Amino acid sequence: MRRAFSAVKRLVAHSGRLAPRVVSAKSNLVLPAPFPPRTHTCGELTADHAGVRVVLAGWLLPERKVSKAMSFFPIKDSHGTTQLVVRRKRDSCAGDLAALSDIPVESTVLIEGEVRVRPQSSRRGDGTGDIEVDVSDFVLLNPADRHLPFVPSDEHCLVNEELRAEFRHLDLRRAALTNNIKKRSIVSRVIRDTLHHEGFLEVETPLLLKSSPEGAREFLVPSRVGRSAHEADMHPLFYSLPQSPQQPKQLLICSGAVDKYFQIAKCFRDEDGRRDRQPEFTQIDLEMAYVSWGPPLHQTGSQALNWQIGGHEVRTVVESLIRNIWQQVENVALPSSFTVMTYAEAMSSYGSDKPDTRFPLKIVNVSSLLPDQHRARLDGAGVTLDALVIRQSDCQPFLRANDGELEEPGVDRIIITTDNESNWLDNCRVMPFDIPLAAEKYAAINRVLGMNPGDCIWISQRRSAIEGGSTALGRVRIRLAEMAEKLGDYSPPITPHFLWVTEFPLFTRADPDKDFLAHGRWSSTHHPFTAPMWQDIEAMYAGRIGQVRGQHYDLVLNGVEIGGGSVRVHDAAMQDYIFTQVLQLTKSEKATFEHLLHALRCGAPPHGGIAIGFDRLMSILCKTASIRDVIAFPKTGAGTDPLLKSPATVAADVLRHYGIQPVHKS
Repeated sequence: MRRAFSAVKRLVAHSGRLAPRVVSAKSNLVLPAPFPPRTHTCGELTADHAGVRVVLAGWLLPERKVSKAMSFFPIKDSHGTTQLVVRRKRDSCAGDLAALSDIPVESTVLIEGEVRVRPQSSRRGDGTGDIEVDVSDFVLLNPADRHLPFVPSDEHCLVNEELRAEFRHLDLRRAALTNNIKKRSIVSRVIRDTLHHEGFLEVETPLLLKSSPEGAREFLVPSRVGRSAHEADMHPLFYSLPQSPQQPKQLLICSGAVDKYFQIAKCFRDEDGRRDRQPEFTQIDLEMAYVSWGPPLHQTGSQALNWQIGGHEVRTVVESLIRNIWQQVENVALPSSFTVMTYAEAMSSYGSDKPDTRFPLKIVNVSSLLPDQHRARLDGAGVTLDALVIRQSDCQPFLRANDGELEEPGVDRIIITTDNESNWLDNCRVMPFDIPLAAEKYAAINRVLGMNPGDCIWISQRRSAIEGGSTALGRVRIRLAEMAEKLGDYSPPITPHFLWVTEFPLFTRADPDKDFLAHGRWSSTHHPFTAPMWQDIEAMYAGRIGQVRGQHYDLVLNGVEIGGGSVRVHDAAMQDYIFTQVLQLTKSEKATFEHLLHALRCGAPPHGGIAIGFDRLMSILCKTASIRDVIAFPKTGAGTDPLLKSPATVAADVLRHYGIQPVHKS
């Protein structure tokens, strides 16, 4: 190996025409020449390699001088970091080794040396912490700029997110992001192995589709395809990027060619960025033929009894998939089945359609505790009175958070004292009563709620017909937990809390994200292909739309929705009725689904599936708050890419080919 390095240097001295790179450290002059291959990565050397001569390649990190005669340099690659030892006065090559100190940090170097075991007092238990490499020679493959935007190896100076996004290629060099990308790859393999074992076929579906009103804003792609020369002045034509592969995967199952389908699919939605979503995202997409339309006929266990919809076959596959991921990646054994909760229970007890069940605070219906005349008044107004009680006796982690400044519109916060414990509801701002409650009734209510002087009660009214994704008290509940965690009083349990939420309303008017399409009409809570619960079919055909529950299931992890799916409508007449009579689609809107209606009329099997948000799943596995930390090249919160400078304008003469003209403001 020493001869190889010497040969490289002789070649450099006589020629500058060879392909690989060797440089003079002080001048940073890059000279192409061949170089030896690396023998090991920077993350694999152990004490068992002691005495072995190795060649490592990676990025040179900042020097730590021990004395004039010796320095330590870390060298890092995507596998890990190894400590290098440079002894300057040891032999004839000392002068050459001294040049390492002149190399800019983050430069790519090739190192030759011998593995040695560190002194006992210097050993670390992680990675390559038991060894170091005594350097005998080096080659500088490519020097880094001496004025980098930031130094990714400097963990004590993490620059702002905007700068890191602009130079994402540097940011990815940080160990945290590198490890996230690795873990994502490992999870991808587990997903594919598990689903192939379950009999699923991986099938790719198109990315260029036709625009359809499925619920979210789409990205449109202008196209010259299908336009003849004489049509140049006609309306432009567009593809639509898929919000999900929903229609293609249903058509695939309808075809009969595939009984169980999956893909790790790219999806696109033109919506405002948040830390848990971005314009393009990835989902684990599944669809199965012949799924049930009701609970298993022979159920066992209390959790199975709570699943009153169809699609339990999908549930079984997903739970197996999730268990395999946590077992193989986290070495954590999950329960054989996950808790099941209806949408009505989740909203009434936790104030959220994706409840975080890791902490015990629960919302209580106060209306049921009131006298008949007070309850009748609430019923007449179509509202329910809810309460969230923070007791000194059993809510210790949340007491300081409860004392902080936390306000939510429509919520009243009352501290129970000896003076108001028998009249606290009389002065409630959110629901004042003309007739005061009797003292004995207050005593009974306080006893049921377990309240004593010094406790706090949050009061709010909500519509009795539960709708939407959260209630006011549900938002208070989450903010109390966040504040308690920030104060250090509450630490969420390490054990993941998985939860199925089922029996959502099939249709809604309470989703502001869909107003731009619905225009006051009913819209689908999930999507328009979701089947109603068989018990509610009669109500749907009778026009009692608000009473219809869907065979829709969401998978929630630690209060985050990571997946959603449903049993699909496989009867063409029912699907046509939903399009025409319930959603009241226009003729042109309905025409975008004609191919699906025809497929259903061709003997489509009962089917259902789910889509699991891969990015959200990975952000939880990697313990990061933002999905951008688990995507190699993410978009910003504003939906832009500062690295590749997209989106960007296109020249007018290019747009003309697509029948598009820029709008010029006067």
